Amino acid sequence: MPSLDVRSLCVEYERGGQRIRAVDGASFSLGPGESLGIAGESACGKSSVGLALMRSLPAGGSASGRVRLGGESILDMPESEFDASYRWKRVSMVFQAAMNSLDPVYTIGDQLAEVMAEHGRGAEAGDAALRAVEAVGLGPQVLHRYPHEISGGMRQRAVIAMALMLDPQLVIADEPTTALDVLVQAQVMDVLAGIKARGASIVFITHDLALLAEIADKVAVMYAGQIVEFGEARQIYSDAQHPYTQALIAATPTLGGVMPQSIPGAPPDLARPGTACRFAPRCARAFEKCARDPPEIRNDSGYARCWLYE
Repeated sequence: MPSLDVRSLCVEYERGGQRIRAVDGASFSLGPGESLGIAGESACGKSSVGLALMRSLPAGGSASGRVRLGGESILDMPESEFDASYRWKRVSMVFQAAMNSLDPVYTIGDQLAEVMAEHGRGAEAGDAALRAVEAVGLGPQVLHRYPHEISGGMRQRAVIAMALMLDPQLVIADEPTTALDVLVQAQVMDVLAGIKARGASIVFITHDLALLAEIADKVAVMYAGQIVEFGEARQIYSDAQHPYTQALIAATPTLGGVMPQSIPGAPPDLARPGTACRFAPRCARAFEKCARDPPEIRNDSGYARCWLYE
């Protein structure tokens, strides 16, 4: 049984009296110790997937579909039950720009201890906090420091330590290396690899395909709220099928001197996404059917949502 199984996940927000579908029918699964990378341009829906799994959507947001974690359906679970038994204990999240969200008036140790206290395990807080910071490569002295007294990279690792306090089976990392230099970025990636090696599943959200290649076993490429290509990472990186995935890879800077290529045009307005292929207006390989009919998914374990592979 997969530790995480997501079927037909939809996320909607209220905007100007309209319901905007930011995620439209996402499906994937992960086993223990597996990692999924979710990639795509800004506002493609990838962060909304993470927030839906954590049940932390902002006001006006709603999620539907089926999400099973450890065999239990969590989307329709009462909030009190999810908060007591799942949030931070079985599923935790490193939020986007998380290193700037630590409370400046409490020490790192106090903020880590609060996680344990909120779940009735305050007596274990000291030992758990020490194990957590050591797991992310920080020394015990950081527990007595305030956020402004440590570097940005150390703050980011402290936030990851907070996500590990209760040994969750699923960790969602949303752009965890944003604004970090390459050396600290490498340290954070090593920490995430260690989490995976201990048997936790990871959902890694990023716009950086090169970074994703370091950790992902599976890759979901999102465009305008939909997963347009899904499969094993090695397959997607060696032989991407969807024109959008190919364009993203071509836009990734390399050390070989090949100039990255930008993708012309812009994604559709999700208030009016249309019923045909959403990438067709920007696709150099589009033909008549692409502008008329929505591509179908024929193989849930690996696919490109594209009429080229009908």
